[in-house]
Amino acid sequence: MNWNNIIQTIVFLSLTGPGIVGNILMFVRLVYISASRTEKKPVNLILIHLVFTNMIIIYSTGIRDTATVFYFKNFLGDIGCKAVVYLARMARGLSICSTCHLSVVQAVTIGLRTSIWQKLKPQTSWQVLTYVFFFWILNILTSSNLLYYITASSGMNRSEVTGYIGCCYMLPSRHIVKWIFLLLMAVRDLIFQSLMAWSSGYISFHLYKHHKRIFYLHSRRFMKSFSPEIRAAQSVVILMSCFLFFYWGDFIFSFYTGSMVTHDSIILNIKTCLVLGYAVLSPFVLMNRDGPVAKS
Repeated sequence: MNWNNIIQTIVFLSLTGPGIVGNILMFVRLVYISASRTEKKPVNLILIHLVFTNMIIIYSTGIRDTATVFYFKNFLGDIGCKAVVYLARMARGLSICSTCHLSVVQAVTIGLRTSIWQKLKPQTSWQVLTYVFFFWILNILTSSNLLYYITASSGMNRSEVTGYIGCCYMLPSRHIVKWIFLLLMAVRDLIFQSLMAWSSGYISFHLYKHHKRIFYLHSRRFMKSFSPEIRAAQSVVILMSCFLFFYWGDFIFSFYTGSMVTHDSIILNIKTCLVLGYAVLSPFVLMNRDGPVAKS
């Protein structure tokens, strides 16, 4: 192995190792809490779905990068390439939807008492499953073009491919097909990220106002008892900030690598970090969630 391979291996293991452990621990913890309590909290199901989505991203990206780092060119084949790239893209969309869903439900829970917004708050786990089912259908359809245009063949010149994803390649498609799926992804991301930004901003503002109100009513020494609420506000802000940072970073590098069809190891390493970043960090942020926003 040359130095590029060694660096790629270190980056890969330093991300996937903690990511797998963190998500598994969070998943087991949430399942245990849900199973041990007679009263089921819908928000726990949202968190379970988010963690499950993170694991799909890490495993699908991990398999693809393992084949790339160790030069297993025929390891995946066409079916394997289609599967891992499709799952990674679909899970990315599910992550956007799940993170938005969590943020909106928490915003409704802590402050929005009008009848219109209260209808968005799930009262049972079955209502959450309805949203989850919708998210899966939406993202299965939005990413379906990859099942046709992804290939493992490397015996093509630069003009015959429009993208390079690990050891897999993106075949050129008709302009109408390309723009339809790009439009679907753009509309999905715009809607869910707008809701995410609004709801997380509302949560932070609501907790800030509540904190100031309590501050004037009690002494600084008594304020220490409200630290879980402050941690909850910080967790929401950190989670949303991490998501937006990694999402837009991945978007910029994906646009660059897609337009240049580059195989540069540094660019691809940075892109891998951005793809895995949110899935790796989010369970550790969620482990520290506490206070009012975590209740529903």
